[in-house]
Amino acid sequence: MPTPRDDLPERAVRVRAPGKVNLSLRVGPLAADGYHPVSTVFQAVSLYEEVVATPADAFGLSVSGAQAEAVPTDASNLALRAARAVAERAGIDEAVHLHLVKGVPVAGGMAGGSADAAAALVACDALWNAGLSRDDLLELAAGLGSDVPFSLLGHTAVGQGRGHLLTPALSRGEFHWAFAVQDRGLSTAAVYDAFDDLHGETAVPPDDEQDVPLMQALRAGDAAALGAALHNDLESAAIELDPGLTEPLAVATDAGALGVVVSGSGPTVAALARNRQHALAVAAAFTASGVADRVLTATGPVAGARVVPGE
Repeated sequence: MPTPRDDLPERAVRVRAPGKVNLSLRVGPLAADGYHPVSTVFQAVSLYEEVVATPADAFGLSVSGAQAEAVPTDASNLALRAARAVAERAGIDEAVHLHLVKGVPVAGGMAGGSADAAAALVACDALWNAGLSRDDLLELAAGLGSDVPFSLLGHTAVGQGRGHLLTPALSRGEFHWAFAVQDRGLSTAAVYDAFDDLHGETAVPPDDEQDVPLMQALRAGDAAALGAALHNDLESAAIELDPGLTEPLAVATDAGALGVVVSGSGPTVAALARNRQHALAVAAAFTASGVADRVLTATGPVAGARVVPGE
C-alpha cells in the first residue's frame, strides 16, 4: 500500500511488517502472574503495516490508511513505545516521528499494533544506526507485547509462554486466505475475560501434541489438512461477545473454505482457500452476503519486519 509520504526526506527509513493468523491457539487457565499460558502456531500473511521513521525534535506519530481514526497517537501507542525503547537501550538522545500506514485490521485479532511496534523497532534501529542485534530487538519486542516478537520474525512459528517464546516452524508452499473484517473491533482483554467466564474451571494447560496434525500439514504443504486442523480456544469467547461472528463463519463454510476460524481474539474471520482464485470466490461470498465491513485476501507465510529497499 503506498504511503502519502512519498517525498521522503533524506534521512528516513520505511519498514514493512506483516499481520498474522493464529493457525492454532490453545489457552490454559489464568496463572498467578495474570497471564494465560498459550501454545499457538503463527503464520505471517501479506497484509502489512508500514512505518516511516524520520528525525524530529520530539517523539510524535501520525496515522493513515484504513481505520486510522481508531489508532491512538499519544504515548500509549505501541510503536511510539517501541521507538523510546530503542532509544533507551542504545543510549540515543534523539527523537523520531513515526508515520503509520494501516493495512492490518485494527483490534482485529491479526496483530496490527504488534506489527507497528516491530516495524518501529527495526526502523529506529536503522535510522539511528543503533546497531542492536536481532536478540536485542527480540528482547525489546517481548517487553512490548506477546505478539511483537513474531511480527519481527514472520514466516511460521510456534509460540509458547505468553506467545512470545518462539520456535520457527517448517512450512512448505503458499497458503491462500480470505478475511471478513469488522470495523467494530474486539478488546483482547475482554475476550480473555469471556474465556475465563466460559472455561475458567475447565481450562487445561496447552498440550503441544494436539497440534501434531497441523504441523504435519504445514510441512507437507497440504492446505486441506491444514484447514481441517485450524483451532482457536478463544473463538467461543469472541462469539459470546459478538454473536454476529457466526454469520461470516457460516458463509465461508458454505463457500467451500478448507477451514475457517476466528483469528486470534477476533473479530476477523479467516477462511483458508484451495488457491488464489478460490480465496477471491470466498471473499466475494463475504461481500455478497453483507457479513463484513471489509473483505481482504492474502497469502502466507511471509517474512517479518523488514526495511523496504531503496528508502
